[in-house]
Amino acid sequence: MTAMMLDDSEASDAELIGRARGGDRGAFGKLLERHYGFVYRAAYRWCGRKADAEDIAQDVCVRLGRAIRDYQGNGAFTTWLYAMTLNAARDMMRKRARDTAKTDAYGAYALIAGEASAEADDPAEALWAAVRTLPDKQRDAVLLVYGEGLSHAAAAEVMAISETTVSWHIHEAKKRLKVLMRSAGEV
Repeated sequence: MTAMMLDDSEASDAELIGRARGGDRGAFGKLLERHYGFVYRAAYRWCGRKADAEDIAQDVCVRLGRAIRDYQGNGAFTTWLYAMTLNAARDMMRKRARDTAKTDAYGAYALIAGEASAEADDPAEALWAAVRTLPDKQRDAVLLVYGEGLSHAAAAEVMAISETTVSWHIHEAKKRLKVLMRSAGEV
């Protein structure tokens, strides 16, 4: 009864999740509102394009509507949500790769190129662009640790690998990024 009397802005994530699992659309909406920025930011760091990040965030919202009942509460909700966001981003990239392959196979022009970056000479954007070219595990580790500010332990939980493996992926990514940035004239 007390939880029902609390304003949704005062309700904890656990309370909102419990209510959303029971079918409370208002609680689900508040949960989305509270975490949408987090999802969008993670998606943008992963793909680097505003339109794609918006598509990924919307996809996560739809997926969350279906998956909220499966959330067990064993880890942090944001960890579970981050993993869902990464999966949605990977799915979108795989779909884009399939679509591009189909388009190329028929001899048509490549899919429409992405928007130009507002600040093409921005060294930080150049670095994030280089991060997006890293192998999957290295890219994910860098995005989680440096893009989202997670600890190596939290990143390991999201990636479902050991903390030492995250550290190794970070180390290897740094070596690759030095080479990539030198060749681009950024270092």
